[in-house]
Amino acid sequence: MLNYRHLYYFWMVSKEGGFARAAARLGMAVQTISAQVRELEKSLGHQLLKPLGRGIALTEAGQAAQNHAEGIFQMGKALVEAVQDTAKGRMTRLSVGLSDDLSKLAAHALLGPILDTPDLRLVCREGGFERLQVDLALHSLDLVLTGRPSPDNPNLYLISHRLVSSPVAWYGPARLIDKNTVDAFPRSLERLPILLPMGHSALRVSLDHWFHAQGLRIKVVGEFEDSALMSVFAARGLGVFPVSRLGADDLGSTPGLLLLGCCEGVNEDIYAIFSRHGRHHPLVQKLLRG
Repeated sequence: MLNYRHLYYFWMVSKEGGFARAAARLGMAVQTISAQVRELEKSLGHQLLKPLGRGIALTEAGQAAQNHAEGIFQMGKALVEAVQDTAKGRMTRLSVGLSDDLSKLAAHALLGPILDTPDLRLVCREGGFERLQVDLALHSLDLVLTGRPSPDNPNLYLISHRLVSSPVAWYGPARLIDKNTVDAFPRSLERLPILLPMGHSALRVSLDHWFHAQGLRIKVVGEFEDSALMSVFAARGLGVFPVSRLGADDLGSTPGLLLLGCCEGVNEDIYAIFSRHGRHHPLVQKLLRG
């Protein structure tokens, strides 16, 4: 069987970037850490680390081991917390992954139905789409909210469920929006500074197609991973920005924003992805029921 203590030492070396730093972090001798990692490599039958200058680097096999170790030890941490909470009879825990291509304003609105759960402990983790899928398959997450469905992968056993398809509208600060800009929408976008989600998001792809279909030549002055942060910069006067109507319900916390116009034909699709294990979580079931 895999020796998880050896795996833990390897994981610490890869995270700290070297044997000396890992040894200092763990309060152990460098020779001890090195010997344990060699034992792991021997048991797996592959070299995991290689010299690089004065330090070390991961081999391809080492990168694969590090990716899995990350999920394993995150799941171990979650296990300890879940056992402690259950033993004390005090918490209902839900671990949610928020893909970095997702509007965080919309995510907050979707989680609204479970926020009044007594003794809720909500854990939200942001990350890349692929990384979150692995965490979900390893059961360190109960649910992932994202802008696209999970691709078919028989090794992961994940299920995608579209929660909502929400129309998109444009908002901006009062100093940029008046009757003329509203009446001339969407052509008025050509003379306004534009804030957009990052290029890898599903919403950005839809917006870029919409700009092309409308024949619009726009000036982008800012790109953001986080829609909530984008709304703050817009309210401070940086530009106008798109947000789904679902996310727009949360714009009350950012005063000074006005509706410019509706982005006809553009929707933000949001999917819930979960494992066969996670689908039985009572809060996941509640979110899927809407």
